Amino acid sequence: MTTLTQKTPATVSKATPKKSAFREWIDSIAFAVVAATLIRWLFFSAYMIPTPSMENSLLVGEYLFTSRLHYGATTPITPLQLPLSHQTIWGTSLPAYLDWIQLPQFRLPGFSSVQRGDVVVFHLPVEHPALYEKYGVVLPDLKPHPLDQRTHYIKRCVAIAGDRLELVDGQVLVNGKITGTPAGVQGEYFVATTTAVNETNVFRRNGITDFTAYTETYGDTAAANDEPGYLVKTTKEHIEMLKTYDFVRRISPVIHPGSIKESYLFQAVDTLRWNIDQYGPLLVPQKGLTVALTPANVAIYGEVIQCHEGNEGIDLAEGEIRQAGKRLKEYTFRQDYYFMMGDNRHNSADSRFWGFVPQDHVVGKAVFVWMSIDPDPVSFLKKIRWERLFKTID
Repeated sequence: MTTLTQKTPATVSKATPKKSAFREWIDSIAFAVVAATLIRWLFFSAYMIPTPSMENSLLVGEYLFTSRLHYGATTPITPLQLPLSHQTIWGTSLPAYLDWIQLPQFRLPGFSSVQRGDVVVFHLPVEHPALYEKYGVVLPDLKPHPLDQRTHYIKRCVAIAGDRLELVDGQVLVNGKITGTPAGVQGEYFVATTTAVNETNVFRRNGITDFTAYTETYGDTAAANDEPGYLVKTTKEHIEMLKTYDFVRRISPVIHPGSIKESYLFQAVDTLRWNIDQYGPLLVPQKGLTVALTPANVAIYGEVIQCHEGNEGIDLAEGEIRQAGKRLKEYTFRQDYYFMMGDNRHNSADSRFWGFVPQDHVVGKAVFVWMSIDPDPVSFLKKIRWERLFKTID
């Protein structure tokens, strides 16, 4: 018996149409944006120093890389945002994100925790919707943003969770011990001179950019007791250099005495007579730490409990913290916090003014400067600070 087999027509292979040059160009751009976004989120981010609050460690006009690997990258809260942007679309005031969807934040594992002395990039905590108006006196450009869209700040961590911090005569004490002073930290000094000086030759060429002509008075009206000179913010090394000039009569540090109370410090209550040089003591909140809530503690920890701990129904009034109308007598913190200060100690809006930085606001550790451009060079040839390129950040 013969079996008939039906033959199947041979499969015709079709060549894949070649992409146009325009399509290849679009695909390349899309791949580059996705790759850059992933690198920026997981590994390294680039930032620029816009203010002198970290001088002389970091200078205005410097561009640096921040490692997200050290403390662990955080997942985005606002997924609806323009790639490679932050807060606004480049060169405009238009928002670069939509807050229609907000996700919970998670932190990936890192290989380090924030340590004392680290130079840290973080989100400014007082751009919380409940705080930005209050702190607008100190930082007038504040706006409310979701956590991951808040303004990036860079400061040095001087105290970690669980530390007891105090400033005495401008010196930082942690747990009762004087901490080491990084080489780039700037203090403020009065430089008395016998005559006016060539500011470019004496100050700017020697790396001193923050100086003001000033006449010091000694609490009376006698003109003979006035002493001409300059208020200078600089490092101890530069001060030693200034002492070698024959027109310098004396140099003395500017330290705010304990009798002076500054109104805009954190926390500005009548019972705490603190200023930028005489500050504390206070205990930095730590995850799992339980504190009794007294009127003094409420002044320090009230905003933390209300805005950064994920609590609902918290009200602050008359030295008390109430949740759903019930007074809280004690509180256990849910995350770690840090106290950050700028290295330019008399010209920095930092934790002394707006309080603690929560762990979930930490972005990464500043690791090195890749470009340094002087916005006001003494000459065109010194526009780029060549000696600071690829300088590691200590």
